[in-house]
Amino acid sequence: MKQIAAALVKAQKGFSPALKTATNPHFKSKYADLASCVEAVVDSLNANGIYLLQQSHECADGVTIETTFIHESGETLSAGKLHVPATKHDAQGYGSALTYARRYSLMAACGMAPEDDDGNAAAKKPQAKGVIKPTSGAGDGLTQEQHEKVKTAVSKVTDWLNADSVEDAVLEKWNANLDADESVYFWTFFDSKQRSAMTKEFERQKQKQLKRDEATQP
Repeated sequence: MKQIAAALVKAQKGFSPALKTATNPHFKSKYADLASCVEAVVDSLNANGIYLLQQSHECADGVTIETTFIHESGETLSAGKLHVPATKHDAQGYGSALTYARRYSLMAACGMAPEDDDGNAAAKKPQAKGVIKPTSGAGDGLTQEQHEKVKTAVSKVTDWLNADSVEDAVLEKWNANLDADESVYFWTFFDSKQRSAMTKEFERQKQKQLKRDEATQP
């Protein structure tokens, strides 16, 4: 491990910031995507005789990624495995989970933080993910079964929003098949910014569907 350890120390000195070049158009925010993270470290790693390997391991409910550094001497160093569940079990869901896992596994392995990701974020009041409180009194007329149905949909939609995928969040809401009363309760779990983003995406998808329907008419 002596040679790869020394090479990694030298390589880390040459790492660049992971630039926030990707934009989430729905929330007007920027983030460092996978390409930016790889670009920030790969040249310095290669210059010091290190190959970057991100191996996928078999996983039933998502993806598991292991970031490994391979030195030209033959020495290797694994950063451990990172599991990310797929919130939607189709090609798109697994693809999103794979990209997310690769990005965060690489950042953790290289000790990276996105550009400008500093004490400003820490100074903000923390918001606990997964703990969502609906508007007081909302859903009082629903049965327990309906409450569980809505909360399951909220959980899945929230996972997509946290992954910056509003399109999948809207599709998840559609697939939940909520009735009018359930939908009213559903929307109370989200703030105005999230509701606006999903409403705009819903209208965009509806217009696309109308155009497809028109194109197939004789």
